[in-house]
Amino acid sequence: MIGAFLNALGILFGALFGLATRQPLTGRTQAFCRSALGAFTVFYGLRLVYENVHGPFSACLKQILLGLLAVVPGYWLGRLLRLQTLSNRIGHQAAGLLATAQAHPPGPPTAGLVAVTLLYCAAPLGFLGAAVDGLEGYFYLLMLKAVMDGLAMMSFVRIFRWPVALAALPVFLFFNGLTVLVRLGFKPWLDAQGLTGCVGLAAGLVTCTVALVIFEARRVELANYLPALAVAPLLAHWL
Repeated sequence: MIGAFLNALGILFGALFGLATRQPLTGRTQAFCRSALGAFTVFYGLRLVYENVHGPFSACLKQILLGLLAVVPGYWLGRLLRLQTLSNRIGHQAAGLLATAQAHPPGPPTAGLVAVTLLYCAAPLGFLGAAVDGLEGYFYLLMLKAVMDGLAMMSFVRIFRWPVALAALPVFLFFNGLTVLVRLGFKPWLDAQGLTGCVGLAAGLVTCTVALVIFEARRVELANYLPALAVAPLLAHWL
């Protein structure tokens, strides 16, 4: 369970690099980073799907269809729970703190620490990463998030100065706690029922939708898809 540690490490490296360089990344470099992150997100999402399908072709096809089927009610359950609304509310609160600091730099360190921590902890990719890291030790999603958070931290540290890098600690504690909760609370039951794979498969499919946001192809309510991780084993158990 090293995903949360990598996430925190990415934040610290981003802060150090941001403090060491005075100029922000060029537009060309930002575009390259966005394209690379989107491609790797699709790759690791599909790899997660691949690692969780087993058996002959017909069985693999059934497992993939079951994962796709879980995404639909999972999304509507997320809408019912208003998960994206909650995520947007957190994002708007953090954006307000960032806008105030940008207007009068450097911003208050406490406000920066709160804003950055909220943004990093509310990211849907973090919840997906903590779930599959706890279930399968698949830390690559949190590794991707580490790179994204590190790139963002390069800008944040110029606005709020070095204390904002302390966000690495609450981010580590939050996602490590989620990973441990999944490992100790849910993995034993899922393993006993043979349902761990369907959760990883659903997580891989949802991860692929994250790339749409990275590529700015379309607006996706990512937080609303998170309940698919709970719907997938229920469908697999019933069907």
